[in-house]
Amino acid sequence: MRKVTIFLGMLVLLCYTSCESKKHEKKDETKYLVSSPIQKDTSITKDYVCQIHSIRHIELRALEKGYLQHIYVDEGQFVKKGQQMFHIMPNVYQADLQKAKAEAEVAEIEFKNTQLLADGNVVSSNELAMAKAEFDRAKAEVALAETHLGFTDIRAPFDGIMDHLEAREGSLLDEGELLTTLSDNSKMWVYFNVPEAEYLDYITSAKKDKKQEVELLMANNKKFNQPGVVETIEGEFNNETGNIAFRATFDNPDRILRHGETGSILMTVPLKNVLLIPQKATFEVLDKKYVFVIDKDDKVRQREVTIGAELQHLFVVEKGLSKDDKVLLEGIRMVKNGEKIHYVFEKPDKILTSLDLYAE
Repeated sequence: MRKVTIFLGMLVLLCYTSCESKKHEKKDETKYLVSSPIQKDTSITKDYVCQIHSIRHIELRALEKGYLQHIYVDEGQFVKKGQQMFHIMPNVYQADLQKAKAEAEVAEIEFKNTQLLADGNVVSSNELAMAKAEFDRAKAEVALAETHLGFTDIRAPFDGIMDHLEAREGSLLDEGELLTTLSDNSKMWVYFNVPEAEYLDYITSAKKDKKQEVELLMANNKKFNQPGVVETIEGEFNNETGNIAFRATFDNPDRILRHGETGSILMTVPLKNVLLIPQKATFEVLDKKYVFVIDKDDKVRQREVTIGAELQHLFVVEKGLSKDDKVLLEGIRMVKNGEKIHYVFEKPDKILTSLDLYAE
């Protein structure tokens, strides 16, 4: 009986030893995928919050005081240049014009009579000059009265879309009182703020003489159907934000965009000779990014990296890696810092292809 017990114990020990040996052997046989950063030219798309403005956006105001007699347009209506929009009761200004014309006729008669007398040497040349000046003054009064009368008829200065009506028919208007606003939306000016460092990259780039094309992402998260170009940059930086304003111009043939909208400008920025690694190769500790680098002894070493930009599936590395480093791509959670591993090295180009990414 005792021999049987000893035999069973030895059998169990042999089985346990065999299993542990297989486990250790299996762990040693685990191979991890490793690659190096790839160095190449690429580009990223940066987005900037923007404000959309009409190329012309003005206030229409009453140039004369009086009662608003007629409104010929409606809110949100598209109006053509020269189209009549408002009419202020003209009675007083018509009377002023008639009075000015009558006074001009009297001054003309007096001038002609003085001219005849001057021709007969009855009156002096000074009296003739006074009569001529009075006649000219009367004609100027007629022109002024006609101008005031013309101000009672308010017409569109350009093609555009009306905004809210600020007055109703029958309202008593003061001189300069706001009637509505008018927006020329044939083209739109889109303003966005760029940080100083990015401005310097832009202004010193090789393509600074060529207008930068941009896209507009509208508030519904869809791209506007027309491209835009950066045309101007403001003259000074905002000292509080450290930004400078860029202005892009977009054609707006379908009048989709309106004054006061918001969105995001999408601008493609080229990156020269940068290091790229897959995002999956990184992990985060206390808001810092790290990778595992394989040293000369095949041991993994944790290393902090600085990320400069983010692409689809990739990070642009500013600091922490060189193109010759070997970076662990898979099994990050299975290894420990300082642990020796077995690995398979895959060329960076093949890794990029497997990510299904086209970086140009």
